[in-house]
Amino acid sequence: MSPELLGFLSLGILFAAIFIGFPIAFTLIGIAVVIGYVGIGNLSLYLMTLQVFSVMRDPTLASVPFFLFMGYLLEQSGLMERLFAGIQLMLARVRGALYLAVLATATIFAAATGIVGSSVTLLGVMAAPSMKKSGYDVRLSAGAIAAGGTLGILIPPSVMLIVMGPVVGVPATQLFAAAVVPGLMLSATYAVYTLTRSFFNPALGPALPPEEWPVSVWQVVRELAFGVIPVVIVILATLGTILAGLATPTDAGAMGAFAVLLLTIAYRRLTLAAFKRAIYSTLEVSSMILILVAASNFFGAVFSRLGSAGWIAEMLLGLSLPPIAMLILILAVIFVLGWPLEWVPIVLIVVPILLPLVTKLGIDLTWFCTLVAVCLQTAWLSPPVALSAYFLKGVVPDWELTDIYAGMAQFMGLQLLVLALVMLFPDLALFLPRWLAS
Repeated sequence: MSPELLGFLSLGILFAAIFIGFPIAFTLIGIAVVIGYVGIGNLSLYLMTLQVFSVMRDPTLASVPFFLFMGYLLEQSGLMERLFAGIQLMLARVRGALYLAVLATATIFAAATGIVGSSVTLLGVMAAPSMKKSGYDVRLSAGAIAAGGTLGILIPPSVMLIVMGPVVGVPATQLFAAAVVPGLMLSATYAVYTLTRSFFNPALGPALPPEEWPVSVWQVVRELAFGVIPVVIVILATLGTILAGLATPTDAGAMGAFAVLLLTIAYRRLTLAAFKRAIYSTLEVSSMILILVAASNFFGAVFSRLGSAGWIAEMLLGLSLPPIAMLILILAVIFVLGWPLEWVPIVLIVVPILLPLVTKLGIDLTWFCTLVAVCLQTAWLSPPVALSAYFLKGVVPDWELTDIYAGMAQFMGLQLLVLALVMLFPDLALFLPRWLAS
């Protein structure tokens, strides 16, 4: 068997094992060792040593635990509930106020963590009771919570972008800058959509009852001052130092995590149990991500050394499609794979395989990574898997899964609209990185 066919055999075995349910990291390592040894001999073992050490010495990946800790600490501390309550109080008289409160809280929380499961779960726990009590439409409510929760995969400091940077050879700071505008566009698009529908059909999102209105302006100011502003300042300071080039993601993540810890202590919301859960969760997820990155780098190195990645690039280039058509084809493949798979195997396995093709087409890698991130966010809302639906169903069991799917479908259409805009107007993603570099 030729080396190229061995590479495709390894890929087929890998996807079959993933769908069966084998652990991805150990499956990657096992397949790469066996197929690599058959195809290229002892070189595969040297590649394993090289790739594992290169990943573990990458300083950018050291930021992952800090940003995860920020998110888990905010989740455990109860600060996000106060943030939601403050925004809800400010917008009490507005039709669709709870949609806007959900999306504003989701956007702020996304800037603290890229963990979609935590975001959707926390938003469901906070917002669903108020939405049901106020008579909000179930489908639109479920869609707003699920779509808002997925913003963390795109809005920096996104863990996915941190992992994607070393994979494609683009600095994470550059990917952060590129994702800011598309991420805020998605959030704004969701808000405009829900408020417009609530304005023309008040039954979908009526204003809150008078007994839930603030008794005075000072009550709103106090809630915003103590519940919203400190969290926002910490997050903006963390992101601001990264985007301005004043600190690396690792340094800024460490300072942000420390600031959130101090803020939680100051608000007297930190308990030993919550602190331990945040530490354990951070350790567990960080270890999982790092071993996945190392294993996928090893698998990708073997796959490329066998010549399979180059063969795919040459075959697709032979189709003689224009670059934009080829880009649409690549994103369609990623979008479809996002239905049964999470972002981890796609970013760490599929993207490196397609990278030679993207490079030969002359496509800007920063723009490409942003498109992939938006595309993968869309896949979070796509049945039949649509993990966001199951996270939400777990905390709001009385909402029917069919209604949750129907609500998410509306927002998936909005995501595809923003994806098309970023594809048609690359400067939406590239303007900020260029401006910061100038």
